[in-house]
Amino acid sequence: MEPEGFAGPKVVQPLTPEALATFNAAQARTGVIYISRIPPGMRPAKVRHLMSAHGEVERVYLQQEDAKRAYLRRKYTSTKKPHFTEGWVEFKDKKVARSVAEMLNAQPIGGKKGTRWRDDVWTMKYLPKFKWNMLTEQIAHEAAIHTAKLRVELAQSKTEQRDYLKNVELARVLDKRNEKRKEKGLGPVELKRPAESSKEEEPRKRLKHTNDTQLDSVLGSIF
Repeated sequence: MEPEGFAGPKVVQPLTPEALATFNAAQARTGVIYISRIPPGMRPAKVRHLMSAHGEVERVYLQQEDAKRAYLRRKYTSTKKPHFTEGWVEFKDKKVARSVAEMLNAQPIGGKKGTRWRDDVWTMKYLPKFKWNMLTEQIAHEAAIHTAKLRVELAQSKTEQRDYLKNVELARVLDKRNEKRKEKGLGPVELKRPAESSKEEEPRKRLKHTNDTQLDSVLGSIF
């Protein structure tokens, strides 16, 4: 999880068997609500503060916006702080979580007149049988897939760059050879190219096979 998107206890201590049983029982009673839209500028601490008015909140996690989108926003706007797109809130009691989601969904956030998010609307849903550990596993899995895709794209880029440099060098050698042939009164040597269909189709097959093989190998090393 991104540190900036998390709001909750950060100190982890070893548990005795009795404490572990108590913890598991407490986790079984918790409930999680999903917020599909976070108002611009709202941070985890503010979400925790607003949700705590309706029940005891354990943990809050907000997902930061896409890196490319964040870069463009920082470049063309004056807002430099991170924005969050969606979030999860864990309540100590799942009955409270369900009632909060039913009560606040599609309702204005409210607050004092003139406050920033007074007219924004909550969009939330209670997630039955969903526990916090499922969220952390999902985030870790998505991060692993993203890393694997980046590695494959990087390998593909290196291959394309190598082929380009190879073609440039081949063209340079061919031009030099043609200059010598011209001095001797001979015709130029033309580079033989394969038919257009085979030229376009074969690299695509090879590239697809390479990408699939690399992605499988990367994912295999991660999991």
